[in-house]
Amino acid sequence: MRQIVTLFIGTFTTLLAIINPLEAIPIFLGLLQGQDEQAHRQVAGRSCLYAALLAFFFLLFGTFVLRIFGVPLSMVRIVGGIILMRIGFNLFLPSSSGGVIPSAAGSAVRQGDDIAFVPLAMPIMFGPGALATVLGMSSTMKKSEAIIASLVAISLAIVLTMLVTYLALAYARKILSRIGPLGIDAVTRIVGFFVSAIGMGLIFHGIVEAFQEYAVTLGQ
Repeated sequence: MRQIVTLFIGTFTTLLAIINPLEAIPIFLGLLQGQDEQAHRQVAGRSCLYAALLAFFFLLFGTFVLRIFGVPLSMVRIVGGIILMRIGFNLFLPSSSGGVIPSAAGSAVRQGDDIAFVPLAMPIMFGPGALATVLGMSSTMKKSEAIIASLVAISLAIVLTMLVTYLALAYARKILSRIGPLGIDAVTRIVGFFVSAIGMGLIFHGIVEAFQEYAVTLGQ
């Protein structure tokens, strides 16, 4: 039970840190500039739904996709950790543009463009970092004795992450007016530090797992 709770908390905090809804707020408002609150909630709901569907697809079929391309899970952990560390450093030391995601302010959104899928759901919500996290947690689930309980824990973490993200985007104007750009910048830097630490942990576990697999291969 303790392992399941740890898996849930780890998945939720990692995904939320990577998605970082606060940093997505300026982009969200820029893309929907001039539209009312109802439009904000509709786009926020669709984008979170799309991102959740992508996460569940790779949670259930990610290992199968890796087998098709012949990529071991240990390599996914290492590469995913490197990606997370890079994202974390970029969040902690934002560029002159203000973050890892370019600003969308002033960009024109043509009528009929589904911004809920691109760029909101992918890559802002479900980018390389979130993909690596889901695949990494999926590998943990496969090795757990309580596979069903682990699957439920990860699924609940994904749903809760998307719910928090939806609330942040749906009430983006109110949040931005309360904490302001400086508040978002401060939270982003703190989040970046922890994302880098999470990425380092993935790299470490991936290297250990790769050495174990290599030792077993040599032994055979």
